[in-house]
Formats: sequence, structure tokens, C-alpha cells
Amino acid sequence: MTIASGNFLRVQTVSPPVHPGDEVKHRGEMKTWKKAALGLGAGLLLAAIVAFTVYQSRKNVVTVQTGRAQLENLAAVVSGSGEIKPKTYVNVSANAFGKITKLFVREGDRVKKGQLLAQLENVQSSADVAATRASLEAARTDAVAAAAALTTAQANLARAKADDDRAKLDWVRAQGLYKGALIAKADYDAKKAAWEAAEAGIAQSQAQIAQSRAQLESAQGRITQNQANLRRVTDVLDKTYYFAPFNGLVTNLPVREGETVVIGIQNSPGSTLMTIADMSIITAEVKVDETDIVNVQLGQPAEVTIDAIPNKSFKGKVTEIGNNAVVRSTGVSTSQQSIASEEAKDFKVVVTLQNPPENLRPGLSTTAKVTTATRQNALAIPIQALTVRRASELRESIPGKGSVQAASLPPVANGDDKKEIQGVFVIRNRRAVFVPVDTGISGTTDIEVLKGLQKGDEIVTGSYKVLRTLRNGASVRIDNSAPKKLDEESS
Repeated sequence: MTIASGNFLRVQTVSPPVHPGDEVKHRGEMKTWKKAALGLGAGLLLAAIVAFTVYQSRKNVVTVQTGRAQLENLAAVVSGSGEIKPKTYVNVSANAFGKITKLFVREGDRVKKGQLLAQLENVQSSADVAATRASLEAARTDAVAAAAALTTAQANLARAKADDDRAKLDWVRAQGLYKGALIAKADYDAKKAAWEAAEAGIAQSQAQIAQSRAQLESAQGRITQNQANLRRVTDVLDKTYYFAPFNGLVTNLPVREGETVVIGIQNSPGSTLMTIADMSIITAEVKVDETDIVNVQLGQPAEVTIDAIPNKSFKGKVTEIGNNAVVRSTGVSTSQQSIASEEAKDFKVVVTLQNPPENLRPGLSTTAKVTTATRQNALAIPIQALTVRRASELRESIPGKGSVQAASLPPVANGDDKKEIQGVFVIRNRRAVFVPVDTGISGTTDIEVLKGLQKGDEIVTGSYKVLRTLRNGASVRIDNSAPKKLDEESS
């Protein structure tokens, strides 16, 4: 109802009359609403209590990924990188100083043993050979003359001895006749003089023999000297010619005709004319890390891949293992260093290829994978499942779960709680129990277990972050469907 009063307009609301039955009905509706509200509140409170209880029960549960120990065929492989090299090759170096006058081969040519490869200028050495040969012939002629003179002197000595014998007989006969006064004193003196002259003739012949023998020895000495000189100058001349030492391939020819080459000295290598390689036996010379070389042995099989021939591998065997370590940064053998080095080191390993392709060339980059050990039906687990814990960490109690059972702990000596123990976490009654294991060879992704596990044991394999922090006896939840992050998979 609206009532006008002065300048103001006043509105007055008049409630309709209320009957007694409507008031009772309204009170009943209020009671029903309150009951529903109380029930809803009690349900929400109960749900909150249940959710809190579940949260608290799962607060210390770790989500893990698992695998099982199973039988596998394992192969331990050691890898090394290097280059292709022929088993037999030689660098033909300059043996004399001179100019290259002729090259008879080109790089890539196949040569046979004894084939002429190159020639140096040899005018002077050829002249020296000719002069020495002439001197040798002259000495030989002198020796022949001295031998003839010696023979003549020996003949003269024989004749002088015969004359001496005859003269002596005549003188002895003359002595008897002279005593019998049958010859004159002059004849007697003549016979005596003749015998003395014959004696002197013997002495002269003996002197001639000694002289002739000395001349012969001198001539023979000159022959020996000239022969030695001839060998020397011939060697100098021969060093101007270069021949193939074996059947092979010219793999390197760094010089050209007209260039001057020099011989090597103590601190400077000589000029390299060419490299001859026997390509019938091809090897892969690779470097193996010092931590792996102890597992490599002669005769072990290897698989060789060559960068220039992709998607193909070649079989081979280890035929040589280096005894001296090589410093990785410098490539120098440790035996050639005067001081010890703590740098990473490698060892040379030579793998001989079986049935190598004909188009191989020395120097091609290659990788060799040597199989150092194999196991058939070995109990194996993923390598990433392995972890280490200190004994003191394994003996700690899990909060809210009580102490870890002593049966799950590895035996350690008193006072050795800092010792690191290798093992895996095995799932037992929804808990991760640390079990120490002994391992054998390692494959590409799996490792052999010698002791500690049984076939079918479920072990924790990830994630990497979980394995680093997982405690012995912790409650776990298995979720093998969860994707692994890259940083968790790498170790």
C-alpha cells in the first residue's frame, strides 16, 4: 500500500495472513534440510580422513621400475679405433745424396720383387767404379808378373844348386889330383874358385826368390785393396738404383723426377722416395684403453668395420698386442718418455682381417670390436641395476618401518662400515631389499651374475635417480609403464 505524506512517498508492505498449518509445514522442511547438511558434512569429513590416511600410508613409498634376472647368452666386447694397415710395408728411403733422374712407377702401381723403381744421378759413382776396376786389373797383372818372377827365381835357384854340386865335385877331385902332383896349381885354384862362385850363385838365387815373393805379396795386397775399393764404390753406385723388396703396391710416392734427395743422419730422417705395401695381408691397427687391454689375448675373434665401407663388417683375429703403452694425447710410447705421465694411455692391438676386399687402402679409419669372453645361458641382469652402498647405509633403519632384517644385510667385518658393497635391490614383500652380488663378464647392456641372485628374481632397474637414493628395506610401488627420462637412463 502506498501512502502520500507531504512531499514524501512512503511504501508500506502488508503481509498476508498466515495459517497455522503452513507454519508447521515450514518447520518440517527446515529440519530435513539440516539433516541433509549434517550428513553431507560427515561424508566429506570421512572422505578427508580416508584421503589423509592413504596419503600418509603412501608418503614413504618409492615408485620404481623393475626387471627380472634371466638366462642369456653374453659376449664381452672390447672396442678400439684406428686405421687400416698392411701387415708388411716398407718406406723406400734415400741411401745416397743425389738428383732423381728417373721414376719407373707411379702411385697405385703394383710391382714385383726386384723391379726397378727409381734411379738417382750416378755419373761420379760410375766413374769411381770404372777407375777402381782398372786399378784392380793392373794389380792382378802385377801379381801375375810377380808370380812369374818368383817361378824364374826358383828355377835359377835349382840351377845354381846343380852348378854348385858339380863345382864342388870338381874341386874335391882337383884336391886329390893336386896332392898327387897330377895337376898344376893353377888348375886347382880354378876349380876352387868355380865352386865358390857356385855357392855365391845359390845365395843370389835365394835373394831373387825372396824379392819375387815380396813383389807377389805386394801385388796380392793391392788386389785385395782394390777389391775392397771396388765393393765400396759399387755399393755407392748400387744405392743410386732402387728395387722393389717384395711384391706389393706403391701406396705413397711423395717425390718427382728432378728433385734432390738426401740420406738420413742421426737427428734427421732421410728423404722417403715411396712406400711399398704387401696388400695380401691386411690388418686393422687400433688403440685399446689401458683398462681393457688385460682382457685382450692373441687369437680372439674380432669384428672390424671400416668408415669407407658402411653397413658392412669383416671378420678377423687378434694377431699382435703391444707391450708398451702409448700416451693418448701425444701418441708417444711411454718407453720413450723420460718422466712418468698420468695421462690416459692406450695399447696397440693388431687385428688381421679374413678375406679383406681388394679396394682397401692403407690409412682408412676403422673400428674393431674384440670378443674377449662369451657365456652361454648365463644368469644376467641389466647393467644399470647394479649399485653400491656402504655397510653403514645398509644398517640404517627405515623411518616408520622398523629396522631392516639382519638376514638381508651382507656380512662385513667390524669397523668396516665404510666399505662399498656392490649389489642390486630385489623386490621382496613390496620392499626393496639390497642383495650383494658377484658379477662376471659384461655384455652390451647386461652383466653376468655369478652369485647372489636366482633366475626370475625381480630387481629394481630404475630410475637412475631412484637407484642412487633408494634405501635398503624401503617400501616400493612398481610402475613399469612410466617413461624414463634421458637423464635418469644415463649413468
